[in-house]
Amino acid sequence: MATSVETQTGAAATAAPKLPRLLFGDNQFFGVNHMSEEKARAQAMRFQDTGAIMDVLDVAYDEGITSFMCTTHDRIAEVAERVRLDPTRYADFTFQPCMPYAHKYADAVTENGMLGALKRFLPEEGLMNAALRGGKAVATKDVEGIITLLIDAEMAMFRGVDTPVIWLQNVVVDLLLGLGFKDAFAIFDHHVRTKYHAQPGFITMNLPLLLDALDEAGLENPIVCSNINKIGFRMSGGIEGYQRVLEERRFRAVAMSVYASGAIPPREAIEWLSEQPNIESMVFGASSRQNIQSTRRLVDEFFGA
Repeated sequence: MATSVETQTGAAATAAPKLPRLLFGDNQFFGVNHMSEEKARAQAMRFQDTGAIMDVLDVAYDEGITSFMCTTHDRIAEVAERVRLDPTRYADFTFQPCMPYAHKYADAVTENGMLGALKRFLPEEGLMNAALRGGKAVATKDVEGIITLLIDAEMAMFRGVDTPVIWLQNVVVDLLLGLGFKDAFAIFDHHVRTKYHAQPGFITMNLPLLLDALDEAGLENPIVCSNINKIGFRMSGGIEGYQRVLEERRFRAVAMSVYASGAIPPREAIEWLSEQPNIESMVFGASSRQNIQSTRRLVDEFFGA
């Protein structure tokens, strides 16, 4: 299988469309803040209602930020449903799912047991086929079958909406990296491209190490999202190593934690980012019209509209 994966990956990389300069993230909707637990709790309370999430997404969408990089949290299924129901309003809206959402699986096992959790997350389409595929995978230790089954389960909520990029979350990427299981990256890449006709992306806390692993897996010019900011906040391996691979390696960089959870003023953060080579896109989260507009204007100023 390795040869076919490498061939398809190379062809797809050549023709792959560029990512939007700005991607809108979802941390603020689910109480994720790396610097302030108090702020995280306040945000989680504010966005308990899906309507509150949609209000913020509408502001971003009207500002021309049309791509939503999101987890596969159950609430995102409600967002996807609202987008499906109003195709005229959201004609240009795209999702970039990030999977798996680990808390979802842990909670489901706690609430429903192992078999109940499996039944809950199996794709609705081809339920028997998925169950048989999963059973065979477990029985034969067929890792490819397990991985593709989980991808299909996570993607079920996005049926009927546009998902041009599908991401593998850092919690899994970095675990696989630590285990040295590089073939899993090629399996993810191949399944995303062939079944969903999407571009695969990888999120990591250690950019230099992951790029080595993706090279070894035969993945050309991969899309990789990692923390990239002026003070080296949560950049495993050090800021110098990140700057070196940005200059020397062939990959498509997406920057996150650009503001270092508020430690760097926005203008300073984006000006510094614009000076780095090979930054294709930036993901950010915000919950107010003012912050969304400010970020878009700064990016237009330093990167060009």
